[in-house]
Amino acid sequence: MDKNLSGEDIDDIDWDTEDELEIQEIQEIQDTVFSSCTDLRTTGQHVVCCNGEASSSSVSFRSKFIQQFIVMGFPEESIAKAIEQNGENSDSVLDALLTFKALDDSPEEQPSTSPQLEPSISSDDSASEYNENVSDDVYEEDNWSSDADNCTTVKQCYLNDEGRSLSEKEKMLLFLANMGYPGEEASIAMERCGPEASLPELVDFICAAQMERAEDPYLPEDVKPKLKHILNDCGGYKKRKMCNELCKRKKQKEISGEETIRLPKPMIGFGVPTESVPTMVQRILPVKTTGPPFFYYENVALAPKGVWDTIKRFLYEIEPEFVDSKYFSATARKRGYLHNLPVGNRFPLFPLPPRTINEALPLSKKWWPSWDARTKLNCLQTAIGSAKLTDKIRKAVEKYNGEPPMEIQKYVLYQCKKWNLVWVGRNKVAPLEPDEVEMLLGFPKNHTRGGGISRTDRYKSLGNSFQVDTVAYHLSVLRDLFPNGINVLSLFSGIGGAEVALYRLGIPLNNVVSVEKSEVNRNIVRSWWEQTNQRGNLIHFDDVQLLSKDRLEKFIESFGGFDLVIGGSPCNNLAGSNRVSRDGLEGKESSLFFDYVRILDDVKSIMSTQR
Repeated sequence: MDKNLSGEDIDDIDWDTEDELEIQEIQEIQDTVFSSCTDLRTTGQHVVCCNGEASSSSVSFRSKFIQQFIVMGFPEESIAKAIEQNGENSDSVLDALLTFKALDDSPEEQPSTSPQLEPSISSDDSASEYNENVSDDVYEEDNWSSDADNCTTVKQCYLNDEGRSLSEKEKMLLFLANMGYPGEEASIAMERCGPEASLPELVDFICAAQMERAEDPYLPEDVKPKLKHILNDCGGYKKRKMCNELCKRKKQKEISGEETIRLPKPMIGFGVPTESVPTMVQRILPVKTTGPPFFYYENVALAPKGVWDTIKRFLYEIEPEFVDSKYFSATARKRGYLHNLPVGNRFPLFPLPPRTINEALPLSKKWWPSWDARTKLNCLQTAIGSAKLTDKIRKAVEKYNGEPPMEIQKYVLYQCKKWNLVWVGRNKVAPLEPDEVEMLLGFPKNHTRGGGISRTDRYKSLGNSFQVDTVAYHLSVLRDLFPNGINVLSLFSGIGGAEVALYRLGIPLNNVVSVEKSEVNRNIVRSWWEQTNQRGNLIHFDDVQLLSKDRLEKFIESFGGFDLVIGGSPCNNLAGSNRVSRDGLEGKESSLFFDYVRILDDVKSIMSTQR
């Protein structure tokens, strides 16, 4: 299952999304193109560009990470402070900058005695797998407002409406803003060219409009030379060149095979109980995947580019099924599942789990403020918000008799979404209790308590588990296929999410070989096995790397083969939170995926020779 970074819990926020990388690429290309077309004149410690703007000679040495915030209009001092508090985490740094600006812009609303509010956490406020960026995990609607059309620049529009995730339209407008186009011209171009227009098409439209305006006979004569100079020398040419270079790079990536798999939206895979995708219910699997055993592999959906293409290539070119567990429960959990199971005639677990926060945690409804519009929790983490943080929130909110000012609301909501904090009293928030996390993930109450472990270990074990209701929906097709019971090889077994799902589906567990390195997790599974009076055999094995073909042959000879090989290899080097060693499937932990492939191939080979 998803393993936490060694010794450290870090936010699981979406990193290196396509839009973020495009912005970074634009900045990189700007540096190259601008230097080639700009007339540079050295004046002391500054460099003057052909348009008269001065920039420090140290610009070329600034990181691209800092540059993306400078072009948005944020002061370098604030950027440095935000990076110091949050590290090189684009989402967190941006939220910090927006909060700094909100607090600076409204000093009269801040009592002199109020605590300093920072959209960041101290070193002891650690988190881990916060999968899927803070807002987009739960909210996917388009929040675009027509007010942007009245802004002078897109950057101003972006800053005027802080604290929310960007729609696709806004992201495209932000790209154009980073290229220097006025917001009005960018908005008109998107309106005329349509919502599906590409970046080159929009740039062509804007440049054509500017050139046409330059030839307008009614345009004042003193304006024409300046406009033509901007277009020909340092304006339209360099922007068009920059855009062409960006598109060239993207085309090269497509040719090289990088990220040919795109995540669907909504993320419902081949269908969920509340919504179906009829055109995808039937699928044709490669011939080599037919016959025993069935297999089921899981990992984080938002992996680095190319990872799911590699996974697909090693698992028989089967299309992954990407599903967000918010369609099954009150919490989001974006995962990819690659399997050879049938996808028709699925059914959910009953009783159906609560689908909203108020249904799952009814006691919190009394204290829930009207300005907290959350109905779903974000991806559950392996760590929780600290008492220091919750006390800071209480002090910030209780200073006001009614609703707190907007900047206070934004700060509180940021932290609540990030840490999945819920309202437990007047002006009081608290992290979820372990039994509440168990319920949200589909496990029985006190499931992790049976291992005799600390609360911290319980959170960690739960944060790295399956969402049982989601997995059970996919495995439900096995009930009619194995009415007399099933033999399971459970790799990276964790706290037994697969075993619990099969048991809740009413499928007898005849023999389970559970491979799990953590002794804590093995104890949890053993305790659950005994408490539920399982009649089959549970065999523990502690290391997938030591599970050899000879050992597999002995298992298969003992009880006639495996019916299902299931598991999810560690996501340490795949999760967006890992800015240090996000090395993909080549990383130390996530490379264990190839042991899943090796073991599956060995099982198929052994069983095919015995048939």
